[in-house]
Amino acid sequence: MIGGPALAGDALTAFFARDAEEVARSLLGCRFMVGMVGGLIVETEAYFPDDAASHSFRGPSKRNAAMFGEPGNVYVYHIYGMHWCVNFVCRPGSAVLIRALEPEQGIAEMAERRKLDALPALCSGPGKLCQALGIDLTLNDRKLDCPPYALFKGAAPVATMVGPRIGITKNADAPMRFGVAGSRYLSKPFPKTSVSIP
Repeated sequence: MIGGPALAGDALTAFFARDAEEVARSLLGCRFMVGMVGGLIVETEAYFPDDAASHSFRGPSKRNAAMFGEPGNVYVYHIYGMHWCVNFVCRPGSAVLIRALEPEQGIAEMAERRKLDALPALCSGPGKLCQALGIDLTLNDRKLDCPPYALFKGAAPVATMVGPRIGITKNADAPMRFGVAGSRYLSKPFPKTSVSIP
């Protein structure tokens, strides 16, 4: 069920101590677990310190402090006063937003938290994903090899779609959204103009 080996210690740091775009692509096909609940990462977005859409653009603050932590750190934040979002820190000030997950384990618990049974809709967006996995601010600013978190490498590279990010107004055209080609668990379909990478 879990697939590849867990990323921990030096291996976890090395995986994330890279350019956020590279990490965002590499995360597709990895398995993200929070306790006994989780699944396959199918959609990500990359953000950088010099990116006007990034929370790190204006430098460190109390809210984004975790984003300036070590590679492999977790940054959780609140949006619209109702949704949590989870990001994995790469180089300091850069991070990858986890946008969608293919549920694989703890599906009944996810469904109870989300109050629905439609499998493709359980984790098809960053807020939905956090609700399904039980992620909130209490799980902010800790490493991905620190329970309840665990991240497992994917078994093989996946065909990837690349397109503009969603739900932002600044630097919105940057092609920094990545998704598993053909997945029915994405938050939204990729535009027809999106690029497919083997």
